[in-house]
Amino acid sequence: MEQAKYYKKLKDKKVQCELCPHFCVLAPEEEGKCRSRFNSDGNLFTSNYAETISISMDPIEKKPLYHFYPGQSILSIGPNSCNFSCDFCQNFSISQFEVPTYHLDLEELLRICKQKRTKFVAYTYTEPITWFEYILDSAKILKENGIKTVLVTNGFINPKPLYELLPYIKAMNIDLKSMEDDFYRKFCGGKLQPVLDTIKTAAKNCHLEITNLLITDENDSKENIQKVIDFIAEINPNIPLHFSRYFPHYKMSNPPTPKSTLHLARELAQEKLNYVYLGNIFSDTDTKCPKCNSLLIKRGFSPKILIKNNKCPFCDFEIYGEF
Repeated sequence: MEQAKYYKKLKDKKVQCELCPHFCVLAPEEEGKCRSRFNSDGNLFTSNYAETISISMDPIEKKPLYHFYPGQSILSIGPNSCNFSCDFCQNFSISQFEVPTYHLDLEELLRICKQKRTKFVAYTYTEPITWFEYILDSAKILKENGIKTVLVTNGFINPKPLYELLPYIKAMNIDLKSMEDDFYRKFCGGKLQPVLDTIKTAAKNCHLEITNLLITDENDSKENIQKVIDFIAEINPNIPLHFSRYFPHYKMSNPPTPKSTLHLARELAQEKLNYVYLGNIFSDTDTKCPKCNSLLIKRGFSPKILIKNNKCPFCDFEIYGEF
């Protein structure tokens, strides 16, 4: 248990959390929507500090990150909490309900990284923003030891804590669920604009990739897809976009996304974006040069990477990412 960083005290020992745009107002002994913060006698504390639901090694592409040190393995950890309540959550059993956790203090996290010989740590699985204090403390130590940190997030965080965190985060994959605010309110228990703001800020401060889960009859129309593409293209057409196939899960029973929808999404996106990939579907995941179309990354069991000094070796075009 640690005292939370972003909150203000109100009358009658109530507090208002200021970490994310929910701005939860909590009476004594109440906890926030995310289940990770609670009011104890007029002060806000975290209940999940250093408590992780898993410790595992993953391919970095699984985050998904395709333009950030491809072929490397990354240590993945995450909290038992989330500030969204998505009807289609693939990890609802660990994001929406209390489960056993393992206490991972800062010294042990660093020890495991050295034991696994990894230079990368991902805060992932549920919503790492609800783990803010632990991420801030651990990312500082990891950075001092030459270990790069990754945030896999829904992007629902307020600007001030985001700016405090960003100097210690090297890469982010942000889940842009839709370009419609009604979708966020109906299916996620959140709002769109703060996510868009986070994406714009992250794009200026770290490596960024975006995932968009296409859900049958909810956010998979051509118009919806085009709005996502246009938004990203306006920020930076080099930002990799991952369209992911939906399957029925948790509270949502819509049929799986038609494969044709994902192929259409990729075709539309390739008109404006340089790097577009499909997930949860058998598909070409290789990276090609946007200028000369030469193969640059052949993904598989042992990825073949031809990029030299962040440039295509065939035409000298600069390739977005860190390799």
